[in-house]
Amino acid sequence: MTGTPPADLWFTRCPVPTATGIAADQGWLAAEFAADGIAVRSLQEAGAAAVRGEHFRHRLPTLVREGGNVPALWARSTGAPTRLVGLTWFEERQVVLARPGAGLHGPHDLKGRRLAVPRRAIEIDFWRAMALRGFDGALRHAGLTLADAELVDLDGDVLPGQWEAELAALRDGHVDAVYTKGSVAVETAARYGAEVAIDLDALPDRRWRVNNGTPRPITVDQRLLDEHPDLVVRFLAVLLGAADWARADPGGLARILADETGSGAEGVARAYGDGFHRDLHAALDADRLELLAGQEEFLRRHGFHDAPVDVSAWADPAPLAAARDLVPRLAFVAQEHP
Repeated sequence: MTGTPPADLWFTRCPVPTATGIAADQGWLAAEFAADGIAVRSLQEAGAAAVRGEHFRHRLPTLVREGGNVPALWARSTGAPTRLVGLTWFEERQVVLARPGAGLHGPHDLKGRRLAVPRRAIEIDFWRAMALRGFDGALRHAGLTLADAELVDLDGDVLPGQWEAELAALRDGHVDAVYTKGSVAVETAARYGAEVAIDLDALPDRRWRVNNGTPRPITVDQRLLDEHPDLVVRFLAVLLGAADWARADPGGLARILADETGSGAEGVARAYGDGFHRDLHAALDADRLELLAGQEEFLRRHGFHDAPVDVSAWADPAPLAAARDLVPRLAFVAQEHP
């Protein structure tokens, strides 16, 4: 470690299942750094909108981010000095929805259909990227491409809330299919009477399930890694310990996920089926890196970022390797797993 430790460590995560969300809920991140006099703060609780925007831009030197890969790759492409220190793979109920009786029963039925592709007025439109990638995976499984369907642009901001604009367009007959993911989508789809036409999680090839959250990156600023590598290692160790805890307490995890995602118990249960509590551990294996590299190429080809991101060069496996050795020393791990 070089220089004076920072007064604050920031973290941010998406409203989805993450080890960061668990560790924050349980107070383990704050406890880990309290003796150092370092306050651990969440961007989601920050008062300034400019600071909260760093969830996408990641130009805050003391920020650790666990979130979707579309903003993470975009930030790196636009010059944010980040390093990739972990990747998780968590199946998060990705589905294509249709109206009852629409005759959509599998990926091959998407040929010639009108597919909802929203646009939202945000710095990096990860909603649009998710829809395109979800449909792309389904079509490619059937030997088709996006060119074999009709992509229908929608104003994603016309209605407040997640998936509302897309599902309203489906209900009103403006489109034939909508991509959704996660627990909020379960409840929203039920309100609109939409039915699952394609379960993307059931596709046997993981390449067709790659999307914003699969795989999900953990990124840090290069300056934090250079000047205070021990803080990064300890932070990652807490996340690994939180993932261990989740394996042992699926009920506790389900409660946390309801809070993190803003959905009810039924939405959590239907979105994250059996064994969901086992899959929150970060890794940087060759398979996950290759899948992320494929996502980077897809996003660049569809105009979500311009400058290429060399995923292998972006990744630094050393902090996560060191963190694994540190996990058994964490007090809360010893308490939960005597």
